[in-house]
Formats: sequence, structure tokens, C-alpha cells
Amino acid sequence: MAHGWAWMNFTWFASAYDTDDVPYRLLTLLQMAGVLVLAAGVPDAFQDGDFSVVVVGYVLMRLAMIAQWLRAAAEHPGGRAAALRYAAGIAVVQVGWIARLWAPGVWAPVTFVVLVVAELAVPAWAESLGRRTTWHPGHIAERYGLFTIIVLGEVILASLAAVQSALTDHGLSATVVLIVLGGLLLVFALWWIYFAGNEAELTSLRTALVWGYSHYIVFAALAALGAGLEVALDAVEHHAHLTEQSAGLSVAVPVVVVLLLLGALHRITGTGTVGHGLLVVAGALVVLGLGFSPPLFGLGGAVLGMGLAVAATLAATIAALRRGAPKES
Repeated sequence: MAHGWAWMNFTWFASAYDTDDVPYRLLTLLQMAGVLVLAAGVPDAFQDGDFSVVVVGYVLMRLAMIAQWLRAAAEHPGGRAAALRYAAGIAVVQVGWIARLWAPGVWAPVTFVVLVVAELAVPAWAESLGRRTTWHPGHIAERYGLFTIIVLGEVILASLAAVQSALTDHGLSATVVLIVLGGLLLVFALWWIYFAGNEAELTSLRTALVWGYSHYIVFAALAALGAGLEVALDAVEHHAHLTEQSAGLSVAVPVVVVLLLLGALHRITGTGTVGHGLLVVAGALVVLGLGFSPPLFGLGGAVLGMGLAVAATLAATIAALRRGAPKES
């Protein structure tokens, strides 16, 4: 998800300084190249623990961001201090990522955690001292929403690939159909819950930072949902060496994380589930219970039940919102 963090940083920058000229587009191209390099290094990172290519790709993305902030500092005197803090903070952390490649033994995980914290701290530090960048709350909310739709689309694509593999190996079965229906319900209901109510109101820096940082977990959990649905389909076809209960929890846990986090974010920003936290918690508890239930209902029945539970949570939330809405005269 390193590219996700780089995307978030770019989104906030673009909201304030979207010049869209030739240098801006060329630096965006450099960031895209960095994503490709990072992706090329993922197999070596997981198989051999060699993060050198991943770090090269990530540093390329961040160097482009440093250049963008330096341009903003040069051309916008009013935001120069914040822009220079961004550039300096990002640069220092990138030096740390490069140095970490030589971290011995136990220092590798320790330095990883330290550098992740440092990455997260840079925007808060840069924005909290003196004049801030002129990001637009509406633009930020819209772009995060669009990225959420993209991640949900990837969940569907990942599930489709797993279904095609199942059909090729063993043909269509009732369990596969139930998992597919449950997965579609989960994606649809979570999409609707995300966009329920009004647009997020990022009225303060604190609210904006909590909302922005929390989305990193939302994106990760949605991606994990896609992986969980693949695991469930693999378990049905006996490709995965997991119990049905483990496969069920691989779907349930990401859904619970998304539900609870969206409930909290809606409350913080004054959108969809304000005042209806109990509905969200109840839905999350039902989903978690179903994650433990495959021995009772079967894996397909459990996943379909999760989809129905989230859909019911959505319906209850919408009904509560309509009851609480002021009547037009």
C-alpha cells in the first residue's frame, strides 16, 4: 500500500496546487513510473525479503513529490513555509528508507515502523505550523470517494478471476454461486454506506487528518476483502490449505473493519451514520458471528449471510436517516 500513501499525498497537493502544466504532468509521469518499479519489486520483497527495487520505486514517487513542493514554494510565497516543510520532511524520510536497506537483523522491522510513523507525521507537522496549504475540502472528499470506488472495482475483478478459475477446474457449484452473490452484496452495500448522507465536512485540520489517515485503513481493508473472497473460493475448490472457518473470517474481518471505521468517520464528518452507531455496531457483530459460522451454515451460506447482514445494516441506516430528516414545508 506504499503507492496508496503516495497517492494520498499527491491528492492533497493537487487540491492546493493543480497547475496542470508541462512540468506538473512530467512529474506525475515520474510518479507513475515509480509505481511500476515498486510493483516489479514486490515478488522479490515477499519471496526473498529483498526490498531494494520496492524502495527505488517508492523513492522515485516521493522525489517527484519533493519537486512539486519545491515548485510550489518558489511560485506561491503565501504557502512557502508549509511547502518547504513538506519537501524537507519527505526528503529526510526517503534518506531513511534508503539507509534501511542496510539495517541488520532486528533493526529492519524497528526502522520500518519508525519510518512509517515518520511518513505519517510529515503532513501533520507541515500543516500545523503557521500558514497551511490551500487544499479544498470538497475536492479531497470527492477524490477519496473516487479512489474507494476504484478499490471496490478491484475487489470485483479479483473475485471474478477466482470464479473463472473455479469454473475451469470444477464447474459451477451452489457454494460458488452463494459466495459470488454474497460478495456482490457486500461490495454494493459497502459502496452505498460509504456514500450515504451528505458530503464529508472537513471543517478543521484535525478532522481532515483523521479522515484522511483513516482512509488508508479503509482502502487496505477493502483490498483485504477482495483477497478474502478469493481465499473463500479457493477453499471451496480445496486450493487453499485453510479451514472453512478461517476462510469465512478472511471475509468477515475486513468487512467489520470497514463498517466500524466508516461509522466513526461518518460521525466525525457529519455524514451518513451520525446518531446511528448502534446499527453499524450491530451489523458488524452479525458479520463477525457469521465469520465463525461456516461449520454450521457452510462457507457459501456464511458469505451470503454477511452480504445480507451488511445490506440490512444499510437499509436500517437509510430508514433511520429518513426518519431523522427535517420535513419540507
